Amino acid sequence: MTSVDPRIELRGRAGAQSGAVRRWRAFSLLAVAYFMTAVDLLIVNVALPTIGVKLHFAESDLQWVVTAYAITFGGFLLLGGRAADLLGRRRVFMLGLAVFTAASLACALATSGTFLIIMRGIQGLGAAAVLPAALSIVMNMFPEGAERNKALGIWGAVGASGATFGVLAGGALTRYAGWPYIFYLNVAVGTAALLLARQVVPESMRPAARRRYDLLGALTVTGALVLAVYAISQAPAVGWSAARTLAQLTAAAVLLAAFVVTEARAQAPLLPLRLFRLRTLAGSNAVGFLLGASFYGYIFIGTLYMQQVLGYSAMTTGLAWLTVGLTGVLLAGPAQILVTRASATLVMAAGMSMTGAGILWATQAPVQGSFWANLAGPFFLTGTVTWVFIPVSIGALVGVTERDAGVASGLIDSSQQLGGAIGIAVASTVAAAHSRSMLSRGHAAAGALTGGLHQALWVCGLVGLSAVPLAFLLVRRYEIAQVTAATHSKTPAPASASASASGD
Repeated sequence: MTSVDPRIELRGRAGAQSGAVRRWRAFSLLAVAYFMTAVDLLIVNVALPTIGVKLHFAESDLQWVVTAYAITFGGFLLLGGRAADLLGRRRVFMLGLAVFTAASLACALATSGTFLIIMRGIQGLGAAAVLPAALSIVMNMFPEGAERNKALGIWGAVGASGATFGVLAGGALTRYAGWPYIFYLNVAVGTAALLLARQVVPESMRPAARRRYDLLGALTVTGALVLAVYAISQAPAVGWSAARTLAQLTAAAVLLAAFVVTEARAQAPLLPLRLFRLRTLAGSNAVGFLLGASFYGYIFIGTLYMQQVLGYSAMTTGLAWLTVGLTGVLLAGPAQILVTRASATLVMAAGMSMTGAGILWATQAPVQGSFWANLAGPFFLTGTVTWVFIPVSIGALVGVTERDAGVASGLIDSSQQLGGAIGIAVASTVAAAHSRSMLSRGHAAAGALTGGLHQALWVCGLVGLSAVPLAFLLVRRYEIAQVTAATHSKTPAPASASASASGD
């Protein structure tokens, strides 16, 4: 029997522990950057009435402060993920962070609505580079299985809590400092992350003899999404059957078809269609899209209800949403354990069922409502959205090879963000159209507004529930559990191997 030098064994253990510390230190910085981009989608929600007054926004244009960010964020995530694979993930992460931080400063200094919307779009471009690069770095740092599931479980909780924390932070900053400080917060966090990234985050990229970029794919898919969201948001004013609306929706469909054809023929496609052969990946992205559409639309409409119907201040509205965020944080640990030890599909379906039910419960809130009597129950129930974010984040990366890490990361983020952009546009459109109809029939203004918001919540809730059968049909029930079991049977890799795999 061969003996092992105790000194070598001790050095190996110390190296492994040191490598683990480095990985989790890098993960912490990447998670902060992700949290910042997630927060920014909805941090302006509670400040919209104040921004509208200060910058003289038309009421119908206010949603574009949110939607401009969501469209460019979601539309360019795939390109950001592919660029990260080819140019270097840390490099693209830092470039995106610099753009995001600079655009945040410009937003804080905005003196007109048009300038603010443009800068929000540029913020989205920066976030589209930050997020897929960060998630693909996480994928490369942690081996597939239990350790990666733990990291992605935390990642999912960060995403779930980011949206609701954004509403709280937006309310507090608007109330006590002023709406520009919503964006100054990004400047402070982004600058600190930039200063630390080179020392903390490992570099990695996919080797390629010749780097190609699918600009045509990026342009067609982004153009399709911008046209679709714009057409949906303007339809109540110009009419769903108007020539302009139909032309915009037709053009969006043509561009989307052109994107699919481009991806099928491109040598280096923005979105390799072969990824959709991974059924769990396809199912997780479908659920992620419906999750974004239902949950972000719900937060947008719920915020309008509290501020415009109940008369809550920005701060009170933010504190009310804190119930959703805290519930999500408390449930993140149990969700991660269940995903790893049991079934990702069941956790995902349970989370979507409870989230959809909570949104539908909120449709019962009356004109003269109160938080504890009418909103606390729905808010606590929808905090179970964490149970969806976590398995969706894990399932969307199961079976993905190293060369496609960035694009797969961009794909799941695109699904959620684009779902959010379209969900907000549809929800605001439904609310406006139904409220206008009720006013024309003689209803009081408050009742008509509440009725429109209820109708939008019905749509959000049903969209959320529609994800449940998709989870059972498309997400393979035991795939993640099998990967985890296989990983448990292996011994941990030495720190040097881990560093080499991550490109450190």
